[in-house]
Amino acid sequence: MLVVRDLYTSYGAIAALRGISFNVSEGRVVALVGANGAGKSTALNTISGILRPDRGSITFGDREIAGWRADRVTALGLAQVPEGRQILGGLTVEENLLLGAYTRNDSEIGRDLEEIYLRFAILKNRRRQSADLLSGGEQQMLAFGRAIMARPKLLMLDEPSLGLAPLIVQEVFRIIGDLKERTTILLVEQNARKALQVADYAYVLEGGRVAQEGPAAELRNDSRIVEAYLGRKH
Repeated sequence: MLVVRDLYTSYGAIAALRGISFNVSEGRVVALVGANGAGKSTALNTISGILRPDRGSITFGDREIAGWRADRVTALGLAQVPEGRQILGGLTVEENLLLGAYTRNDSEIGRDLEEIYLRFAILKNRRRQSADLLSGGEQQMLAFGRAIMARPKLLMLDEPSLGLAPLIVQEVFRIIGDLKERTTILLVEQNARKALQVADYAYVLEGGRVAQEGPAAELRNDSRIVEAYLGRKH
């Protein structure tokens, strides 16, 4: 579904991605893990059109999308849940959700909205409230719901557990486990243990490069990954 080849992205004179390559197959959860500054979020933002690459190829389906504007990328069926959630606090919960469907022009938006409310009951209870009154965990549910409203073919999640309490983190990864049954997921997550538990395949980024890759189950038991990212082995 997604093929990234030899991708370079910079912030001015600072090189953030240094020729990374990876694939995301349809129906799979692929994780990008690594320390802060490894290039994980930069990779997502470059794919989604928030950042423009210096060079390299990004193929989504049969389209070469490197350098496309974010709205064109979204219209193809690629939705991103950004780091920090970035909900629109001046709008209600329901208005935020409906904005997720802004590229759609079909008759099933209302049905999808009700499905979101079935999945996230707290959002239904607060549908008329301002989104900035939600807790951090509730805002993450809203960010998930907003992305699902786009009916994405590929859902990109950028640090979904960031800043959340441990119990909420457990719930977030339970939801990701549920979402993998309905859509392909590219997951960026600093909590490598959780990411490797939910992912099918993973790439380890270091200094803007892919340092290691493999099935997530194998990486969970790799002594180098355990030492660098997972702490003691369980």
